[in-house]
Amino acid sequence: AWFPARAAVREPPALGLKGGDLGHGSGARRGATAGLALLALGAVLAPLPPLRGLPLFGYASIAALLLGAVALLPVGAERVLARMPRASRLVWDTALAQLQANAATTTASLAAIVVSFSLMVAMAIMVYSFRESFDRWLVRLLPADVELREPPGNDTAYLTADDQRRLAALPGVLRVQYRRVVPVLLDPARAPVTLIARDGTPAQASGALTLVRNAATAPPPDALRAWVSEEFSDRYSVPAGGTFTLPLGGQRRRLFAAGVFRDYARAGGTVVITRSDYVRLSGDDGATEASLWAGPRVDATALTRAARAALAGGDGLEIMTGAAIRERSLAIFDRTFAITYALEAVAVLIGLAGIGFASASTALARRAEFGMLRHIGWLRRQIVALLASEGLLLGALGVGYGVVLGAGLSLVLVYVVNRQSFNWSIDLAVPALPLAALAGLLITAAALTAVLSGRAALGDEAVRAVREDW
Repeated sequence: AWFPARAAVREPPALGLKGGDLGHGSGARRGATAGLALLALGAVLAPLPPLRGLPLFGYASIAALLLGAVALLPVGAERVLARMPRASRLVWDTALAQLQANAATTTASLAAIVVSFSLMVAMAIMVYSFRESFDRWLVRLLPADVELREPPGNDTAYLTADDQRRLAALPGVLRVQYRRVVPVLLDPARAPVTLIARDGTPAQASGALTLVRNAATAPPPDALRAWVSEEFSDRYSVPAGGTFTLPLGGQRRRLFAAGVFRDYARAGGTVVITRSDYVRLSGDDGATEASLWAGPRVDATALTRAARAALAGGDGLEIMTGAAIRERSLAIFDRTFAITYALEAVAVLIGLAGIGFASASTALARRAEFGMLRHIGWLRRQIVALLASEGLLLGALGVGYGVVLGAGLSLVLVYVVNRQSFNWSIDLAVPALPLAALAGLLITAAALTAVLSGRAALGDEAVRAVREDW
């Protein structure tokens, strides 16, 4: 609101009584200079590191980009409207001419819809990207038909060698993979690190992880090959190819970070090694988790019941099919982020309210114009169509601008705010169809809002208002 208000107070009162933008264009261009400076500031702030674990520079970057884009809106809208071709349709061409003649002042009312829709687009892209990345991570994490584990927090319970043999001997079991999960305290001021020892060769262990970086060098001869989560890499400054020490088997062992992987499940950081290395160094052959692959024509639910019955204390184990875990995890994810969809709906309503208020005030100020159109032969429905066309054009302009701005803000949310807040990365994914549907709905709603807001200026008073145009 500040830019158009600042331009208005500089306007000579006599000129302000006339139609058209008149001198507002220079004020819009001055605002464009500030807008470009704010965009540059946002680009500079985005890559800066977090402060005490908080992405404060990321938030400041979003604010600067948002304000800069809004400051550029009048000039940008003026140029877009000026290049729009006529359609040889009376109502449509009149609506376009009206907006072109009053571009700077008219598009100032677009700020509400641009801000609300751009933030909605940015949040929608971030949540969708997170969900898609989380879904792919679950598929990689849960490849087996049945997953089994000791309850979290119980550090003394584990599957003995006899338990492991009984599981492997169950009818219908094609293959079993075991894991040993051990909490390791590296820093008393931080949460324990989770050490996971996985069955298989180093290639098989790394293949089960969602790797984001691999080491470019070979491990030192005296170092044990390991893979670390993004959170561990960030908190303990261990990049891919770096070395670190970890207490294992009563001694501090030197480990080589062969890669960095995503882990959305465990706080504090995760380190993965092969189970053969873990057993050799610690002498502990127990397991706390198991993955069971069912043979052909074997029901996973029946295999779950058989696994529970085969183990002593099986009632205390968590045993579920991989599909059920994935379904439950995604349901929890959707419930967690349900509030964001409600906030996005509120943002859209705020944008529509902005268009409604602007359309109502503009329509009342244009009563004489509508009356003159009625005098020269326009029908009432044509004036309604004129308001709808103006609302449609403004809505399309605001939505298009908001999509571009929201896409830019989503990059900061995905690659800066999310990464610095949670110490994990996600892949960018765009919900194209939902965003297209929302954009169409919002443009239609903007046209209807403009009509409903301007109906008060279309009665008989509009015809009498021609007398006021002295």
